[in-house]
Amino acid sequence: MLSVVIPVYNEEATIREVVERVCAVDLGGLKREVIISDDGSTDATAAAAEGLRSQHTPIVRVYTSPANLGKGAAVRLGMSFVSGDFIIIQDADLELDPSEYIHMLAPLLSGEAEVVYGSRFLRGSPNTPFRKRLANRFLTRLTNLLFGSRLTDMETAYKAFRRDTVQGLRLRCVRFDFEPEITAKLLRAGRRIVEVPISFRPRTREQGKKISWIDGVEAVYTLVRCRFFDR
Repeated sequence: MLSVVIPVYNEEATIREVVERVCAVDLGGLKREVIISDDGSTDATAAAAEGLRSQHTPIVRVYTSPANLGKGAAVRLGMSFVSGDFIIIQDADLELDPSEYIHMLAPLLSGEAEVVYGSRFLRGSPNTPFRKRLANRFLTRLTNLLFGSRLTDMETAYKAFRRDTVQGLRLRCVRFDFEPEITAKLLRAGRRIVEVPISFRPRTREQGKKISWIDGVEAVYTLVRCRFFDR
């Protein structure tokens, strides 16, 4: 079974379409469950999520945080309820296309990999703003330098794992620093990360983009902490 974890905060405009796409995608006979992890949304996201749960019972389940803690906290909450053998993290903002799941899952199903990242840069990244591309390149190169990896997109939101690969990790980050933390801890655990190319439709801050330069600083700190201080 595939468990799709959807962390969400104030995404009333997109959550319905994202979940409908996830429920409709062809998985070649693989069963699925969809776990919506609502990080204390203050708009109509919670009501939309409950509607989707009712419409797609028992596939869709909803878990809600009483307060807005951050993406990392929402992912960790959702992952604590998964029952599938494989996990994919799916953002709720339509930047990434669920129709590409089959490409993400192929290395896991064949046994080639335990961890798969969808890279926005293996096909080039003409839609990605220059500053974001530059920041991502810096953080990815820092990751490769610190951990001896050969990644092209450490900060990708499309991450897929075998459940038993991530169950033993001690994750504590609650914001966007979840991305470097889980990457660092997977690499320190000796897990090889396989990348596959994905498409990407970036949105602007006006459209609801939440990540900022402060998250980049936190990512650097998290990578250094995980490399030299976490045991």
